[in-house]
Amino acid sequence: MIRLAVVSGKGGTGKTVVTGAIARICTRPRVMVDCDVDAANLELLLKPRILERKDFYGMEAACIDPAICTGCGICSDACRFEAIRMYGGTWAVETGRCEGCGVCRLVCPAGAVSMQPRVCGEIFYSETPYGNLVHARLAPGAANSGLLVGEIKKLALSRDGDCDLMLIDGPPGIGCPLISTITGTDHVLVITEPSVSGLHDLERVVRVSSSLRTQVSVVINKSDLNPRISGSIRGFCRKQGISFRGEIPYDESVMEAVRMAQPVTEYDSPASVAIHTIWDALSHELW
Repeated sequence: MIRLAVVSGKGGTGKTVVTGAIARICTRPRVMVDCDVDAANLELLLKPRILERKDFYGMEAACIDPAICTGCGICSDACRFEAIRMYGGTWAVETGRCEGCGVCRLVCPAGAVSMQPRVCGEIFYSETPYGNLVHARLAPGAANSGLLVGEIKKLALSRDGDCDLMLIDGPPGIGCPLISTITGTDHVLVITEPSVSGLHDLERVVRVSSSLRTQVSVVINKSDLNPRISGSIRGFCRKQGISFRGEIPYDESVMEAVRMAQPVTEYDSPASVAIHTIWDALSHELW
């Protein structure tokens, strides 16, 4: 199985549009994985029908047993996150503030504090017209997004490991979710845009990807909006020895496709033609 991650150094560059477009035109057996668990939206383009769902348990949270608690308040004094407060005359943990460090359990003289599993989100296994999709939703404010990314990648491998392609819609940025996404992949396709911030964030995501020893290539989306910076991006790729895959022009049919909840490759448009060309060349290299 080839594992291809479509990522970006910043949000809004069009990586999900490109991922959905590739899912539509790829002719090989494939499974899609949406690793942007903080703001998953690949499902908006692929129209999944959920087959299974399960809770995701992340970092444990402290829990105080009121039957054992003596009300001394030592745990509250020790908590640096102010997660333990008095409610109705009883000490209790505000789960949303708890960081799971376990200090309260260590200092409690009565042994009233225990660490309990905490539901931090949901994992979904779905079918779409283009293949199966594994996706997830992290609860608002929940941590462990990198761990959740690893879980859904494992689920895709266990369920659809016989596919030719794992097509991953990655998160923006260079944090833990991105590192978890691209670890173990065969190729990272970076979608950037011709702006100062786009070029800066492209440089950052390329450094991270290269440090993990995965192949990297670059596509400029909406390339004709700023030809000067598009030229700078091509120059950066040449200087770094990175494969430049091509350019996608600004195309209003992309927004029309998004409004209609369809991959842009359902349309006959300049952007669709460009993505077809990019995918044809990339797929010949991958296989």
